[in-house]
Amino acid sequence: MGHSVVRHLRVEVEAYDASIRQFIPDYETMLAETARCVAESSAEHILDLGAGTGALSEAVLAQCPQCRVELIDTDGGMLDQARERLRPYRPRVRFTRRRFQGALPQCDAVVASLALHHVPTLSEKRTVYGAIHAALEAEGVFVNADANMPADAIQQRAAYTTWAAHLVASGIPEPRAWGHFREWADEDTYLPLDDELGALTAAGFSPARVWQSVPINVVKSTKTPDPRT
Repeated sequence: MGHSVVRHLRVEVEAYDASIRQFIPDYETMLAETARCVAESSAEHILDLGAGTGALSEAVLAQCPQCRVELIDTDGGMLDQARERLRPYRPRVRFTRRRFQGALPQCDAVVASLALHHVPTLSEKRTVYGAIHAALEAEGVFVNADANMPADAIQQRAAYTTWAAHLVASGIPEPRAWGHFREWADEDTYLPLDDELGALTAAGFSPARVWQSVPINVVKSTKTPDPRT
């Protein structure tokens, strides 16, 4: 059913939390910054799209004592890991196994980390952003932490080189680091940040990057008030 982390990243579900820290620079800070943006909004009902093992939901729940989080993911094994991780927050969490594409429940905030790059095209990404916008209450927020790559080939190579250096520093041999990038390209699409910001604006958001650690950006988008209301 949908995306499989075991197939895509070539790691077992139980090893995901350790492996993702090897793959993603400043992973803990990325989660904390995403959660901070949500906490500032005082949101009560939050959706976590492509929630995986629940690391982002855990960060959000810790920073937002008033909130409830619904974790949405197609990977049942990942959601099982999330259930164990979030056991202390059990009254405030709900787990839903489904794709994040399509209509979403009404909510005050939406978060995602390292999930939406599985949407293969900008056109489909616009559709996802439109569904998120429709689900959010007035002045709701959408906070997305994900990888982006410049359109320019030279800048893109430099970004990948920076990313590879993180993998090497985490104990992954450099040839294997570049091999990971080639393998991930089968399912991942890292759009230029400007394309993402443009799509968010077109969907009715006011977006801004709030944090960066190449190639990862955290973008906070606020639902723009409808001038007709």
